[in-house]
Order: sequence, then structure tokens, then C-alpha cells
Amino acid sequence: MATCSRPLFLSASASSTSPSRASLRRLHTIAVVSIWEPRPPLRAAGCCFAQMKHCCRRSTEPSVSRLTRSIKRILSRYSSLMIILRCNLGRFYNTVTSMRQDGASKNFMSAGFGRVVLGMVLVMSISAATYTAPSSSALTEENLLFLEAWRAVDRAYYDKSFNGQSWFRYRENALRTEPMNTREETYAAIKKMLSTLDDPFTRFLEPEKLKSLRSGTQGALTGVGLSIGYPMALNGSPTGVAVISANPGGPAEKAGILPGDIILAIDNKSTEDMDIYDAAEFLQGPEGSSVDLSIRSGVNTRHVVLKRQTVTLNPVRSRMCEIPGAKDSSKIGYIKLTTFNQNASVSVKEAIKTLRDNNVKSFVLDLRNNSGGLFPEGIEIAKIWMDKGVIVYICDSKGVRDIYEADGAGTIAASEPLVVLVNKGTASASEILAGALKDNKRAVVYGEPTYGKGKIQSVFALSDGSGLAVTVARYETPAHTDIDKVGVTPDRPLPATFPSDEDGFCSCLRDSTSPCNLNAAQLFARS
Repeated sequence: MATCSRPLFLSASASSTSPSRASLRRLHTIAVVSIWEPRPPLRAAGCCFAQMKHCCRRSTEPSVSRLTRSIKRILSRYSSLMIILRCNLGRFYNTVTSMRQDGASKNFMSAGFGRVVLGMVLVMSISAATYTAPSSSALTEENLLFLEAWRAVDRAYYDKSFNGQSWFRYRENALRTEPMNTREETYAAIKKMLSTLDDPFTRFLEPEKLKSLRSGTQGALTGVGLSIGYPMALNGSPTGVAVISANPGGPAEKAGILPGDIILAIDNKSTEDMDIYDAAEFLQGPEGSSVDLSIRSGVNTRHVVLKRQTVTLNPVRSRMCEIPGAKDSSKIGYIKLTTFNQNASVSVKEAIKTLRDNNVKSFVLDLRNNSGGLFPEGIEIAKIWMDKGVIVYICDSKGVRDIYEADGAGTIAASEPLVVLVNKGTASASEILAGALKDNKRAVVYGEPTYGKGKIQSVFALSDGSGLAVTVARYETPAHTDIDKVGVTPDRPLPATFPSDEDGFCSCLRDSTSPCNLNAAQLFARS
């Protein structure tokens, strides 16, 4: 079968025979149904080539009958296009049949074809009924904002099956059926679109939420000092908002809120079906204002009133711990990394240099209750401690698509003994760092299994000031471990009473009789 869209012109002799034939003077060819040569040798050769039994049988039915049957065959093969034939096929059949009766078909079939007879579908015009998106000039401002969000997900989302749906078809249907007359309706349409991905981390951000998210990665925000997440990954609780970590020195930590606690309500608003971005917005507010939290810790529930304050996210605290009696590890540099904001890698380098000035020969990197932050900062900090090796594999639904490796650039502490501390509040970029140092045998990891957030999000700003947080990849550790909902498993546990602050850490190392004591001589040993 071949297709053609050229006009077919009849010969002058055929067109001058009668007015009815003049109406066929310019016909439009839609498809060439079949081509055959009546001479036996060519017909036999065609049979051998096509390997079709029916092509060798000489049909005695009228040519036009075969044409109408071919039309049905084409329509069945292209049913998805819903081709509308704007001519009356029955009238065309009768017209051509009358031409056969008065001998005109001989002129018709011989015009420019020689001995080759073509069976063709001839119609006056066609139109495809498949839906075509409106042109850009026909789209409203709200439509364009929706398309901007759709395009960001289309380009960046890590699962190109889009949760088993046709992403293009969803766009077409939404433009036809979803109301987008106001900005609120457009926002609702975008949220509905993202919900079909069944990915809690891919979310729409209203302008104020995007602004709040950006301020959190730049160093300061006004709130209660909590990092929150979805509780299913922590303890299987189906409702509420989970506490991943409490910022050291913040209002929440001072009130005794711990990683794994569940926030059941914020100012009497239930968090049962609350989005974590909405919860984060409710937790923030003017400095000095209060917020009432309902907290479940284990089986106990309590109400806590916290006063909001400006929380400066200084990502690093450090100090030197001197251990009496220890030889190679008499001076240990303790570095507490609380978040991966835009200052994190620079702050870690400065802490290392300061500790080295005090003759520190080994380091402890504390990632407990570090809920993550900027992915690039996690990569840069891994390069500080590693001069070679894979840091993380970036994967999508088809497998590994990118590899981040240490190449020696930026490395300043690749040889000193290193211990990493983790807990269930260690998440996201912290897990990437811990997994890289563990799998490359660069560090000994102490603690408990981490949070298990094995997906990476990027934030995309839209033209009206709103934005999208989109899952752009999942990651695997250098040992190809997918930690999503599982976490990084430490090499060794920490004592249950092990403190979370730098002063307590040093005390436990110095006091050999303390329940939290870790043998300094064995601290960095792998076995």
C-alpha cells in the first residue's frame, strides 16, 4: 500500500464527455490501494514476490466495488484518525458506475496510466478528527501557565512512564476539560495533574511556599526549627507529619521534640491529610508569634506551645576532643553538619582547616538529624573526603543515567581516619554522603538505619512566581544499593545513651566508665 495526496487530473477527452464527468475533473487521491499488471508474467512475478495467494486470482467483480471494499480496509486500519469523508460515497459510486455504462470508464482508467491499472480511493476532501491543541494565539494566560508546569514535569520527571499514563494525552484532556478561568482554578488543575503521578515529593508550590523553601536553603528562616517529612518512611504511621530532625538550639529541640515524633495537629488543624509544604507554612510565621502543636511520641500524646524565632541555619559546628592516653587518636576533630545549605561545603572545609591547626589527626562527621538540603552541596562535601571513587549513581526508570565521581578536585582530607554518625533523622543528601563514604570504605559508619529518602527533587520556578518541586531522579549508592524507604545501614550501633551534642560526645570518649563510652583506640577500626 502507498499513500498519495496529489490531485489527479482527468484527460480533456474524458472531462468533456458529460457534465457529470466534469465534476470528477479534479479528484484528490488519498491512498493507492493496490497496483497490478494484467499481463500474466508480471502478475505471476508479483505473486511470487508478495507471497499472497489472493493476488493471483483474477477478480470478476467491478473495479469500483473493489474500491469501496478498499476504502473500508483503509478506514479500519486508520480508525484512530476518525477520517471524515465530506463527499457522498454512494453518489460517487453511482456516478462512476454510470460512466462505465456509457463507456467513459475506458477513458477514465486509461488517462496517463498505460497498461497499469490503479485502484485508488478518490474523495473530494478529508479532515482528520483527531484533537489538535489550540494554537498559542488561542490559549489564555491561565492555559499557558498550566502548559509551563506540564512541560517542566515532562522534561524533568525521572519516571518517563509517568506512573503508567500518557502524559501527552493528559495534557490534551486537561486543556479541554479542566476549568482554568482564574489563577486559583489553574493552580488546582496543576495540583490535580501532579497527583496522578502518585509521588508525594513532586508538589506544586504557591509563590509564598516557593519563597519560604528558598529562604530555608539560603541560611535563615523564621519558625520553630523542625525538619519534617512523610511518616510512612519512618515508622509506618499512616497519618500525620513526621519529625525528621530538630534544629540544634531551636524552639522545638528545647521543647524535647525528637526525630520520629508525629505532629498530629498544628494550631488545631489536623495533619492527617496535610501536605508537608502546607505543614511547613503553618509552622513558620512572624518572629515572636506562637504555634500550638499536638505531638505523639511513641504511645503518648502531648500539646506543646512554641514561640517562633529566626533560626540561623549555620550548617557546621566543630570542636577538638583530646583523649588522654590515646596515641594516634589523642586529638579528634568533631564536626557537626546540620544541613546542606549553600554554605555547607565551604563551612566544612573551614572547620577541617581550623582543627588541623590544632594538630587533629582524625575526624568524626556527625550527620545525625541532618535532613538533607541541596544535592550539589552533598556531592562537594563527599569530594572533600574522597580523592577517587563513585559518589552516587543517578537513575531513572531505565537505569543509571549519570554518575558522580570524586576526581581529586577539592579534596583536602582524603587520608585521615574518619567516622560518620547517623540516625533515623539522617535523610536525603546526608544519606548520599554517608553511603558514599561507607561503600568506598572511606569511613566507619556508626548509629542506626537512616531515613530512607532515595529520590532527588529539583525546584522549578514558574513565570508567575509559583513553582514545582519535581522528583528528577532516584539514586543508588556506589554499591548499587537503592536506599529508598530502607536507608543506609551503619557498620556499628551507637550506645543508646550516646549524646547528640559536641560537648557530650567528648565526655563519652574521655570517660571510660560512662555507659555511652566508645573506645577511642577502637573507634576508627573497621573490625
